[in-house]
Amino acid sequence: MKIATFSTQAYDKQFLNEFNTGHEISYLEVPLNEQTASLTNGFDAVCVFVNDLVNEVILDVLASNGVKLIVLRCAGFNNVDVKGAAERNITVVRVPAYSPEAVAEHAMALILTLNRKTHKAYNRIREGNFSLEKLMGFNLHERKVAVIGTGAIGKAFCMILKGFGCKIAAYDVKPDESLKELGVNYGTLEETLAEADIVSLHCPLLESTHHLINTETLKLFKPGAMLINTSRGGLVKTGDVIEALKSGLLGALGLDVYEQEASLFFRDFSEDVIQDDQIARLISFPNVLITSHQGFFTREAMEQIAVTSFKNIDAFVNGDELVNRVE
Repeated sequence: MKIATFSTQAYDKQFLNEFNTGHEISYLEVPLNEQTASLTNGFDAVCVFVNDLVNEVILDVLASNGVKLIVLRCAGFNNVDVKGAAERNITVVRVPAYSPEAVAEHAMALILTLNRKTHKAYNRIREGNFSLEKLMGFNLHERKVAVIGTGAIGKAFCMILKGFGCKIAAYDVKPDESLKELGVNYGTLEETLAEADIVSLHCPLLESTHHLINTETLKLFKPGAMLINTSRGGLVKTGDVIEALKSGLLGALGLDVYEQEASLFFRDFSEDVIQDDQIARLISFPNVLITSHQGFFTREAMEQIAVTSFKNIDAFVNGDELVNRVE
């Protein structure tokens, strides 16, 4: 099968080449969008990542070019018009769970860094400053952490929190019974957010969760609480969070995803003036830590993404059951 792979980095090529099961892959560094969709001419499938766009306009181009399969090398599919793909007889498959622990561990890394300010201590020591002033954090033990979404990643995160001795409150439309047995307390969104010292987002981006964190829900936060988002940028209304940081309502913010990340993440802008005023403002806060969608980025996760992607492709080619089909 001829596959056009978009938004590829050196590490994508490394793992996709290593686990390729015999397909012809063309690597494109550009993202898939309305300007680049024409590059799919002559291909049977496209392989896309989190910030590639597959809307109706692009689907029309894919269909006319003979593309029959969209391979998502990620779990989320909010960037794909799944219904539109089905109407054009284009199959969509994904990697539903490549390494929940990778993202969960990164969420905890953001919490620990923001709380104990290890990034600031690192820079101080390199400058010969051994002072502890303004580096004080708090014990995680017995602190209330609100976990929004307890799917595979949220569940892995709860297990980590359990090891730290945190009090875990959770909100999910489908509570996990095994987590209840471990002492995780499920409640409404309002009950879960109330008095939480840390709020961590692990839910998918859907119409119902778009801008879940906004001015109104931020009012439910405990003053000075920490917000962590390692799921999807669109869960957070960025402007409202900036105002909460300015007022002091929000005590700290850790982001591995960003609402407008498609124009920024996975690229080097170190020699350019960043045109996104909101992320420039966020970067200016001393209590904000941003990483560029690297929560998934472990060797184990990259291997699983490649292996599952090719299993999905082989199943499509062989007419086997598509266990990871998105419908």
